[in-house]
Amino acid sequence: MKRILVNVFGRVQGVGYRYYAAEGAGQGDVTGFVRNVPDGSVQVIAEGSEDSLMRFIRYLHADRDTVICVHHLEVEWGEPTGEFSSFNIRR
Repeated sequence: MKRILVNVFGRVQGVGYRYYAAEGAGQGDVTGFVRNVPDGSVQVIAEGSEDSLMRFIRYLHADRDTVICVHHLEVEWGEPTGEFSSFNIRR
């Protein structure tokens, strides 16, 4: 198990990105949360297997979405805390 902290930059607020991220987490065995940040970015904290998290990171690029426009992701890897039982959208 691993943990990632992802800061997502681009046109990611007001376009359904948090719901998009939650859908992607549901496709893998990923727990954690996603939330908007006051600077216009989105923050994701997630835990899961390294393979699941790598797939999730690729998904977070939103390459095939026509409304979301991710400019770049900053990803930090860490040790899991086990504090999450699901993946949630936070306000």
